[in-house]
Amino acid sequence: MSRIGKQTIILPNPVNIDIKNNIVTIQGPKGQQSRNISPLIDLAIQQLNDQKLLCLTIKDKSKQSQSLYGLSRTLIDNMIIGVTEGFSKHLEIQGVGYRSQMDGNKLILNVGYSHPVIITPPKDIFIQVENNTNISIFGINKEIVGQLASTIRAIRPPEPYKGKGIRYKGEIVKKKVGKAGK
Repeated sequence: MSRIGKQTIILPNPVNIDIKNNIVTIQGPKGQQSRNISPLIDLAIQQLNDQKLLCLTIKDKSKQSQSLYGLSRTLIDNMIIGVTEGFSKHLEIQGVGYRSQMDGNKLILNVGYSHPVIITPPKDIFIQVENNTNISIFGINKEIVGQLASTIRAIRPPEPYKGKGIRYKGEIVKKKVGKAGK
């Protein structure tokens, strides 16, 4: 039995939740998200001492329903956090001559290639550049924010000899020793 799936989700006051045909729609101050939940999972809203709670239960004891139990709870919880607080990822660029800038809503990266790399963010995702070397990505969908940050990092991942490249803020890159000279 999933320990995560058993936990109830507390719905904050500004959040409205609508469940129809296993489609969960959550509205909050930052926006709206919808997700299709497996028919093997039951959703129920309960009222307890001025708080709304969302409880998940499984319909049968099959292996597939138990594996989707904790996943569904985490996905719904991330949707609630997204529409109330939002998610963010921060990247740092290190290297001589490496820089980034914004052109409207497009991110332009100059990271050692013969051409600038242009990235257009998906809908409802915002990119901010500070000091030409710090990139911040904001949005309400945790998956899309993380995927965009991973895509930007993959353009020039940090190399292990000098540490040049794009890395997550606070990421530690283990440096290797180069060739031993004579």
